Amino acid sequence: MRNDELEAELEDLSSAEDFLDFFGIAYDSQVVFVNRLHILQRFHDYLEADKDGPTGDEGWMGYYSRHLTTAYQDFVASDARTEKVFKVFNDQNSKPAFVPLDTLLK
Repeated sequence: MRNDELEAELEDLSSAEDFLDFFGIAYDSQVVFVNRLHILQRFHDYLEADKDGPTGDEGWMGYYSRHLTTAYQDFVASDARTEKVFKVFNDQNSKPAFVPLDTLLK
């Protein structure tokens, strides 16, 4: 399958479960339920980091499947807070916001 055709099919997928099912990747529904956005973002990050495309005889299906499998496995072995996929988890200088109670009552 050419990459153009594959990417056209991928445009119809909307959930992490859709992607995992499309690529035939077995998954624990509880892991996906808790981490679906993190898995998809990590998948995107892996694709962005690997601009070279498929290696050897891998093909585009294998290329996408490899990165999606790795993204999913990251959250099987860990959790969202540890993996820090989104910016909110990476803000080390952020402090809890303090709002005085009297300002809320005005």
